[in-house]
Amino acid sequence: MQDLIPNRKIIHVDMDAFYASVEQMDNPLLRGKPIAVGGSENRGVVAAASYEARKFGVRSAISGALAKKNCPDLIFVTPRFERYKEISSQIQKIFHEFTDLVEPLSLDEAYLDVTVNKKGNPSATLLAQEIRKRIFDTVGLTASAGVSVNKFVAKIASDYNKPNGQKTVNPDEVVSFLEVLPIRKFHGVGKVTTEKMYQLGIFTGLDLKDKSLEFLEKNFGKSGSFYYNVVRGIHNSEVKSNRITKSVAAENTFDINLSSEIFMIEKLESIAQTLEKRLKKHQVAGKTITLKIKYSDFTQQTRSKTLPYFVSDKALILEIVSELLYQERMKNSVRLLGISISNLNTEQKQFVVVQLKFDF
Repeated sequence: MQDLIPNRKIIHVDMDAFYASVEQMDNPLLRGKPIAVGGSENRGVVAAASYEARKFGVRSAISGALAKKNCPDLIFVTPRFERYKEISSQIQKIFHEFTDLVEPLSLDEAYLDVTVNKKGNPSATLLAQEIRKRIFDTVGLTASAGVSVNKFVAKIASDYNKPNGQKTVNPDEVVSFLEVLPIRKFHGVGKVTTEKMYQLGIFTGLDLKDKSLEFLEKNFGKSGSFYYNVVRGIHNSEVKSNRITKSVAAENTFDINLSSEIFMIEKLESIAQTLEKRLKKHQVAGKTITLKIKYSDFTQQTRSKTLPYFVSDKALILEIVSELLYQERMKNSVRLLGISISNLNTEQKQFVVVQLKFDF
């Protein structure tokens, strides 16, 4: 199966604790201290945590209350997304110094295809080192990188020597690298799937590789063929420099829970205005409007409506969202409201990938 691995040179760059590192860089008093970006000790969730906080089990997506319980000295910092976007833009410019085949995944990570690159350097490993140095010299932050023949392996490798490190998995090392990897480290295998694999006796990549395609499809449906291929180093997804936006959203978590639809409409008007700005920025419109409601007991509900025409105007969005809000009675007081628009007027572009033969 080794000869089926596409001959690409892919780098996955991942900034180290990006939001938290930006805050520590901008405020010397926070350096070396456990900090959480977002949330508070009474409510909300953590968006990012510094490495000092991670030692205590503080991580993104856990509640602020649990984070404070795990780390009593934790310092909560209000997110500054405009600042993160500003630095992310600088980092993106650095990526484009090396290649135009850059696929951002978020503000703090991206794939780069350097098979053919602007530096004329045949070594993806040396390019990754140079990229990380350019980022540090330019913005003052560290990044980690993974280098391999496809996106799947490169992403796993970027986490291998964090923080401020990198790992290269050469073509002839891909299968052996994946065989000894714990199954929970496989990108795309979440907590629920990990538990299911454990129950089926799959703990490592080698355990997964020993299972037949029929077995994996029977137990994991369409994902079965994905698992069957990636553990053999087969992942043909190319780096797409113009990822298509599938949805645009905006939401707000409130300091005080809302129990009146009148107050909710006021908040939704502000959210709709933010959404309108984002739609204009992306130059898109959509047909499907979804209202997201998170109640005070943390249960979540969505209500959607698909229109026969595309919308991006705040007034039209608010009109539909108001209709969705009054569609049925609230189950409880509300702590978060969000609006998203999908079914966008974007078209998927076609890409042609040329396979080359070379030394990695």
